[in-house]
Amino acid sequence: MHVAEQRDLGPEDARELGGFLEQRREQIAQRWADTALFRTVFTVSRDEAVEACKAVVDALAEVARSGRLEDVRAPGFDTVRDQLGRMAASRTRAGSSPAQIAGEVAVLREPAAALLRAEFEEAAGERAHACALALTILLGTLRLVVMETTVNAGEELIGRQREQLMEVATPVIKLWDGIVAVPLVGTLDSARSQVVMENLLEAIVAQHARYAILDITGVPTVDSLVAQHLMKTVAAARLMGAECIVSGIRPAIAQTIVHLGIDLGTILTRTGLADALAYALTQEGIVVSPRPVPGASPR
Repeated sequence: MHVAEQRDLGPEDARELGGFLEQRREQIAQRWADTALFRTVFTVSRDEAVEACKAVVDALAEVARSGRLEDVRAPGFDTVRDQLGRMAASRTRAGSSPAQIAGEVAVLREPAAALLRAEFEEAAGERAHACALALTILLGTLRLVVMETTVNAGEELIGRQREQLMEVATPVIKLWDGIVAVPLVGTLDSARSQVVMENLLEAIVAQHARYAILDITGVPTVDSLVAQHLMKTVAAARLMGAECIVSGIRPAIAQTIVHLGIDLGTILTRTGLADALAYALTQEGIVVSPRPVPGASPR
């Protein structure tokens, strides 16, 4: 190793590594198929794992022949991103951490290095060390590519989960023909307010709703930003032909709204969801009477 470190790697070293990877493609793939990175993803068929390994070896050979051993944007790494990226995403969904996946990628070096040592067992020391160094650099870059792909996959997964949680946390419920409601629970920020508005407007169109109830009983605090979101949602519902009712304004929230100087005078409000539903039913000409108590004498 000392001899190789005294000079920079040349294009011929990288090309020689590419030739080695191409020549030993089958042996490397067979050894890599038994490593944790591939074995834990391809659990049904080992042959499938071997084919995946061959695709990665081919991609690395292409990178080596191009001489761009340290360039994560080298065209050959596109195949690696596609193949190992899907595997890393699968491992991430299964609970593996980026550090664990990086360690599994690092394990790929030794099987290839063992074959390389055997290849150059009788060759000049300088060529052997140079090729070994090129392999180390190439697989180090591979590790960076996989880490980048893993982080991106994790961010995409978190983004999808956040969107799903928003949709689950903002359901639109049909209470009666022409009457829908959105029970809001938790903090109402800009992103979630957008989801509320979109879901509510879609429900108004789908249900031909004439009344839409926004129940904020489960909203812990109302500030000027939340109030603006509510007013925008009410205005959008009106444009769709539905009257919007805000229910669930607790005394503490009412005081906060007054202290902030927020004007909700143009918004129809009711104490609770039941009061809002009763109002909407009355406007529809539906009279709701208490159920008679069995045995009670009529008055």
